[in-house]
Amino acid sequence: MHHLRCHQITFFESVQHLPVFKWALFFLVLLPVGAQAQFSQGSNINYRDFQQKPYYFGITLGMNRSDFRIYHSKDFIRSDSFARAESVTGPGINLGIVSNLRVGEYFDLRFLPTLSFIERTIRYTQPGENGRILQRPIESVLVEMPFHVRYKSAPYHDFRLFVIGGVKYSFDVASDSRTRQASGIVKIAPTDFQVEYGAGIQFFFPYFIFSPELKISQGLNNVLIYNNQLPQSNVLEKVMSRTFTLSFHFEG
Repeated sequence: MHHLRCHQITFFESVQHLPVFKWALFFLVLLPVGAQAQFSQGSNINYRDFQQKPYYFGITLGMNRSDFRIYHSKDFIRSDSFARAESVTGPGINLGIVSNLRVGEYFDLRFLPTLSFIERTIRYTQPGENGRILQRPIESVLVEMPFHVRYKSAPYHDFRLFVIGGVKYSFDVASDSRTRQASGIVKIAPTDFQVEYGAGIQFFFPYFIFSPELKISQGLNNVLIYNNQLPQSNVLEKVMSRTFTLSFHFEG
């Protein structure tokens, strides 16, 4: 199976142009309106029940869009093999567990071990008007370990806003960087460290807390495994990961 091939079409690429995130954002805008009847019956009634718990657990479901930040090397300028090297964004899904420890009225410590399925592509374009396009798809199954600090606003009618910040360690259990068969392709390291930040809303219902959350993850280290014998690797200096995630937490 060739990992570097022309105009490859995968399942992820066939759905990556669907307006998933547009509909998700539309849902987030309408959600407070739809829940108004629930919250207008009393002021923070459900919130007070959950506030008595020092910790609680839950599950998280999410959708992500991932790509790489690519930095060209000096050899790219002198190269006559490739006119362009760029990253193509791909979609994915997340499934994880939420562990939340309350620290005072406004702060939480959170640990969210997650299994993420993502696809990213490095695309090379050869010189000329009819230059051939070569694509290196990178399909990953990531075991992620995020640690977050969450700051929450004062509650109002059983909902509150929050912001998060933290770090994440991830390991790709499906990485081909360790296989000999992948010697002729650009390799990406299986491990990565990222900084994460985002915001969301908590909605307190009688039996659970529903929390939609938008989050950005930025890689801190170069995940490119350099190979000076490979032209596709020579034109790259650094490759750093980047992910945008829309998550839905169900906690209680």
